[in-house]
Amino acid sequence: MDWLLIGIILSAFFLLGFSRLSSCIYIVALQGAMLSALPLLAKGSFQELHIVLMSLGTFAIKAVAMPFLLTRSIREASIRQEVEPIVSLHLSLFAGGGIAVLAFSSIKALPPALPPFSPMAVPVALTVVLIGFFLLVSRTKAITQVIGFLVLENGVFLFGMNLVGDFPAIVEMGVLLDLLVGIFVMGIMIYHINRTFDHIDTRVLTALQESEEETE
Repeated sequence: MDWLLIGIILSAFFLLGFSRLSSCIYIVALQGAMLSALPLLAKGSFQELHIVLMSLGTFAIKAVAMPFLLTRSIREASIRQEVEPIVSLHLSLFAGGGIAVLAFSSIKALPPALPPFSPMAVPVALTVVLIGFFLLVSRTKAITQVIGFLVLENGVFLFGMNLVGDFPAIVEMGVLLDLLVGIFVMGIMIYHINRTFDHIDTRVLTALQESEEETE
């Protein structure tokens, strides 16, 4: 299981260093696929229907449906492929390294993961949450901020598996479907923002709001 957790944290670092949106979406899909495999590996059994359904549902939503919606949003809105971060990619990677060091250095202060999850699962989840938040605030395009939100949610999802234990399948699938609807709505908003303003740079939208306030 540790190798899968290492893959999840590495995928978060790749998102900090990649400059193309399509590559970031592929990495988010890969991260979702790895998360979907964790319950099966943790339980070590394919015979529990609840675990199998949860893994399949997680894979279908996080690794297939959400990346498809994001790719479609980029294509329909004719968005440029460059990420265009506020913080440079090199500094973003340094920040990600600092986040990982902070998360793993505070492992004793964090609640332990429930068996059969690895002890490193909780600091990995915290690292993914913080990197997702960093992506959310350090990227200018709305679509990259949506990617940051997805990474943050993946970290929260990993926290839930580590600390809470088993939820009823209907609750777990309900949360995933709510997230899917949220990404669908975000895709529609990005499309309409791009049609109205010819861009999705949130800095320009903020400047527009400030100019309207000055006019009033």
